[in-house]
Amino acid sequence: MLNSFDWLRRSRTGAELLATLELLEDKPDLFNQEEIGPPHSALDGPCRRCWIYPRAPSRRGTGPYCKPCRAMLTKARRLGHVSRQSAVVWGFVNQLPKQLEGGEGFHDTRILGTYVHDQNHFLLMMRRWELKTWLQELVIYHGADLKGLIQILPTTGTGKGLGMGDVLCRAIHYEARFSMDWLRVRFFSAPYQLLRPHTRDQLGLLTFEVSEFLSLLEMAAVFRTLLRPEAQLALQELLSLDDAGEEQFYWGRFMGYLSPEAKDMLSAWRIRQWPKNRIKLLYELVNYVAFYQPD
Repeated sequence: MLNSFDWLRRSRTGAELLATLELLEDKPDLFNQEEIGPPHSALDGPCRRCWIYPRAPSRRGTGPYCKPCRAMLTKARRLGHVSRQSAVVWGFVNQLPKQLEGGEGFHDTRILGTYVHDQNHFLLMMRRWELKTWLQELVIYHGADLKGLIQILPTTGTGKGLGMGDVLCRAIHYEARFSMDWLRVRFFSAPYQLLRPHTRDQLGLLTFEVSEFLSLLEMAAVFRTLLRPEAQLALQELLSLDDAGEEQFYWGRFMGYLSPEAKDMLSAWRIRQWPKNRIKLLYELVNYVAFYQPD
């Protein structure tokens, strides 16, 4: 029989993962299936999604899916937009966060779905722009006591190629390489990056200490707040120029269009001296932050 984690690993898209998390919380009895479906044949067979349980009756006889899969797929159709704006967090830590252990939830972050696997593993799904607030709350409540690995995973779309279950399983596979001496964050911005994570790690785009990653998120929030989207795109094109003379010419014109605050930010950061990989990471993180709210 499939347990809760088996159902999560069968998710092909982010919407299916979120739908499964919601059903496991709201209707856990739905997944308590005992009967095994019939062998596959020309006239009958098991559920076409899980390939284990019998197909559930429908208005036109017997449908292609079992009762849990049908409920999950129906719910997932309404969650596509939400899942595209979301991130998945897989945690492997020395102790569960107090908010999960006590069941009280996180105070400053709206969590879309939660799954606690055991005393060292948990899964969360949240809106991408909630990530900085959630990490800050985690650090404030636990400080240096919490150690291990937090992996930030993207959601998948149509289910073609690397599915959501594959992304989750690969992230779990990689966690054994890290010791619990301090709290690390691994950031994947696209599903294909989990196929060859060492390439991204060699470029300095993957693994960070938690305070370092929070600082990067803070910079991305300031960047997004002070530069309009069209200015962000123009800056990205400008910094990708190979001709130093051409870059110098356009840089002066570009700075003339910016607000004084944006000019001061770019000058203080010396962004023109940044390596290409650091610029790439900044633009990836912009999608994971809200507008900066000063204290």
